[in-house]
Amino acid sequence: MNKKNFQIITITIVTYLLLVGVSCGKSEDSNSGKGISAVADDKSQQDVLKIALGSKDHTTLVTAVQAAGLVDSLANQGPFTVFAPTNDAFAKLPAGTVDDLLKPSQKDSLKNILEYHVVVGNLTESILKSEFTGKDDELGMANGSHTKVSLKNGKVMINGATIIASIPATNGIIHVVDTVLLPPAKK
Repeated sequence: MNKKNFQIITITIVTYLLLVGVSCGKSEDSNSGKGISAVADDKSQQDVLKIALGSKDHTTLVTAVQAAGLVDSLANQGPFTVFAPTNDAFAKLPAGTVDDLLKPSQKDSLKNILEYHVVVGNLTESILKSEFTGKDDELGMANGSHTKVSLKNGKVMINGATIIASIPATNGIIHVVDTVLLPPAKK
């Protein structure tokens, strides 16, 4: 029960961070913002949830966070690092996958996937580049699984997904990614 609540909170936080980060963020690379809309902040940072809610490029993620019941988790104090897939990233999944995951009967699976996009702590891209320098480095995710972190041509890769923008938030950071991270199958 305690682990399940932690996972739910983590997924909610990750989703929230992703949504908030996208709307307030700026790309660290001039080519990294392709297809991502950045919304100017009103001189005060927003939390991850507010950033995600304000992003037209993360509507699928926001819908998933809401369906998984994780909205409140992402509004928590944090800090959280959220790897937020864009709508285009969700569109790369096999046909029908998103619709299936949004069904009430798949809520636990959806939470597991969303929590796999969240890390407790504020891991900027600079920290990721300096701390995870090997080919087999792993990062512990909020769902209890681990994901691979690597560098490719100076870009941080998370389980094969590229960080295309980073957006600081009041309760962490959102890294916009070009691919949905799928956790390993539970044994």
